[in-house]
Amino acid sequence: MSRSQTQFDAGIVIRRSLFFLTLILLTLANLFIFFRGLNAPDAMEQAVIAREVSRGNGLTTKVIRPIAYEQAEEKQGGSALAFTGFKDTYHSPLNPLLNAAVLKLVGADDATSWQMPEKEMVFPLDRVIATVSTLCFLMSIGVTFLLVSRIFDQKIAAVTAILMLFCETFWSYSMAGLPQMLMLLLFTCAAYFVYRAVEDSSEGRIAYIHAILAGVFFTLLALTHYVTIWISIGYIIFAAVSFRPRGVVAITILFTLLIPMVFIMLRNTDISGSPFGTAYLNLYNGIGGGTEETIMRSRNLEDYPLLNRNFISSILRNTILQITSLIPFLGGIIVAPLFFVSLLHPFKRPSIAKFRWAILLMFTISAFGLSIYGVSSDGLDPNQTHLLFAPLMTAYGLAFLSILWTKLPVVISAPMLQNLHHIFIIGITALPLVLSLPNKIRLGMDRNDSGIPHWPPYYAPALNLGLGKWLTNKQICFSDQPWAVAWYADRISIWLPSSRLDFVEMETAAADLETPVAGILISPSSHGSGNASEVAERYKDFTSLVLDGRVILATYPPGLSIYDKDQKIEEITQRYPFRTNLVGMDMVYYSDRTLGNSNENTR
Repeated sequence: MSRSQTQFDAGIVIRRSLFFLTLILLTLANLFIFFRGLNAPDAMEQAVIAREVSRGNGLTTKVIRPIAYEQAEEKQGGSALAFTGFKDTYHSPLNPLLNAAVLKLVGADDATSWQMPEKEMVFPLDRVIATVSTLCFLMSIGVTFLLVSRIFDQKIAAVTAILMLFCETFWSYSMAGLPQMLMLLLFTCAAYFVYRAVEDSSEGRIAYIHAILAGVFFTLLALTHYVTIWISIGYIIFAAVSFRPRGVVAITILFTLLIPMVFIMLRNTDISGSPFGTAYLNLYNGIGGGTEETIMRSRNLEDYPLLNRNFISSILRNTILQITSLIPFLGGIIVAPLFFVSLLHPFKRPSIAKFRWAILLMFTISAFGLSIYGVSSDGLDPNQTHLLFAPLMTAYGLAFLSILWTKLPVVISAPMLQNLHHIFIIGITALPLVLSLPNKIRLGMDRNDSGIPHWPPYYAPALNLGLGKWLTNKQICFSDQPWAVAWYADRISIWLPSSRLDFVEMETAAADLETPVAGILISPSSHGSGNASEVAERYKDFTSLVLDGRVILATYPPGLSIYDKDQKIEEITQRYPFRTNLVGMDMVYYSDRTLGNSNENTR
């Protein structure tokens, strides 16, 4: 073996060792030093469902949406429906089922074995959920490396993997426990088999096996988040045009997708009377003008028509948002949008040239679906699916940029500059992660081994050690963050409606079923959701309840309460007159009795 060959091999070993060392360090730091608990409502609710599955209760939830209860009640002929064992029809099942297997494995089905220690600030099971999501992310990096190596070469594959590793958005979704990382893994596996099918087709072979395997992964993807069905539609159209025998492959994939969906729709119909359950109400985020939360907290759909006169403008607004926020939607990887420019380049290998049209078709139809369903560039949007395309688009963008870079005279004359563009791109992409590290390290060093909660609005100890002990399994509470109550306190919680009448109807139903309402929890999820006029618009009859703690704090001393002076909810005030401060006046529990272990009880 030559000396240069030995040095080359040593360089590869060193670079790969550094990559894996960085991967391990970032993973451990995010899961243990920087971790602050889950911070996404959908992630908490899916965790609740997963825990119920691990207990043998099926796909049931302790988060009660008033509209979901109304659907189920109507399906039962108008008779009151039990709040215990309430069946969920909103979330896709695969991510809760995966988490359920892990929760069962660690013994999380027994709530007593996972109680928070007195001085702990982060719920232990939050880390379990985040670990599952992180492992999916790390596996997706590996699959992406294999796929991009097959499409281009190992250099582009390595840079793509590094960009994924240093992408702050990927880590944020991993720590939030949302299903996006499982979706990324499934989509990348599907894309691998799509490319194998494209290779087969380009070389004159029948692409049936690989194309069907891709369809299986796209079906699993759709079972992880229903909005990804739009991606599957894009693939089915591509398969119908590209793979022989024409139409047969596409029809087979379509049936592969429809079989589990039919069972889900039959289940949803049996529970809610609608084949789409409560999930279709996600449309209110898009063509419904962004009113999904309002709908979920209501018991009457007739007051909120889905297709109002502004639905066309809503679609256009969501389309423009996706165009102008393309880089954030693609994880902030600046080279990913160059994929669209690479469509103009005549790649020599037919499989590379053809595969990019599959990506474009799936992305375009997915983007159209998001224009209908709605998506936001702020925070961790559970509908975000553009992130799935980021690695593949990055690979094409890198390949196109590398072709142009190597043709520059200065690079030709100075070969040492041939990788400079890679270093620049990695540096820009990693900048958000690097800039956030000092603050995360500082917080991690100051945590005193107890952790730092995602406060506001979530404070796990108050719910797990307080509310979870004050309420029994047969008692219910209304809350503006029912997902947090259900996950941390392990108690049934109803999403606080905006109407007093809806509140009373559900309260009465709960009492009749011997699962009485014991109180109302108010947190920054409501009073911190906007200014006073925005809060009033969201919470209507319960505005005084939501703002009560803020007003008391603003007028202290002596502290003026407005909750017990609002005549609209006077009868409710009389039933829940006792105020318990869980976290100052920011998180307050209004109950029907004095709580002996509370920090402060006032009436």
